[in-house]
Amino acid sequence: MNALKIAATGMAAQQIRVDVIANNIANMSTTAYAPRTAEFADLLYQQNLTPGALSSQTGEIVPAGIQMGMGVRPSTVSIEISQGALSPTGGDLDLGIEGRGYFEISLPSGDSAFTRDGKFNRSAEGLMVTADGFALADNVTIPDDARRIVISRDGEVAAFFDNVVGGQAIGSITMTVFANEKGLEALGGNLFRQTEASGNPIAGQPGTEGIGFMRQGYLEDSSVDVVAEISELIEAQRGYELNAKVITAADEMYSATTRIR
Repeated sequence: MNALKIAATGMAAQQIRVDVIANNIANMSTTAYAPRTAEFADLLYQQNLTPGALSSQTGEIVPAGIQMGMGVRPSTVSIEISQGALSPTGGDLDLGIEGRGYFEISLPSGDSAFTRDGKFNRSAEGLMVTADGFALADNVTIPDDARRIVISRDGEVAAFFDNVVGGQAIGSITMTVFANEKGLEALGGNLFRQTEASGNPIAGQPGTEGIGFMRQGYLEDSSVDVVAEISELIEAQRGYELNAKVITAADEMYSATTRIR
């Protein structure tokens, strides 16, 4: 009897599912957070009688066979690529992405990371940096005497000064897309890193080559659907309980077997 082991894999799978749901709900207010989904696959099958084999009794081909499943395993925890709502903030350095694209960030190690979190601040050197102090890879430097910063939908950055008519261009911000966004490696802190699965980053100006636009004074909300997550949580809880009942039933069957005289 394999019921105990099979049900145990089912309970472990539902536990992983609950962990993923809990992380989604915990990040319901995280800027530009994309929810994750746990996906599963069945385990190898015990082939007691292979479909298409010859019957030893009649010599006929067996149409279906006997294939005993051995349980379930987690296959992936994938990101749901979806656009979060853009909420107005009024901040000059707050940038929401409308459509596909990531901002490229320079890490202290010299490597690049990517994010959709456009909550930027000004460093002591005038660079646009993330909340953790990592600089935007475009190295846009804001002058100390700039009164106001204007960033267009296509990434052009202009500074306005007192007693000066019109704005002065001080740089531009590019965005990056990937062939397979689900293949990015999550680093935490709203940052991702490219992998072999994601493909190489493709940088360009916003609004070109399938890249979205940026909206100054906005930030992208988390795209977590709380109602859907609660429904998933209830379903996962019921699945866990059902697998626990299978273990109880298998234990009772074992107990009955040991009482046979």
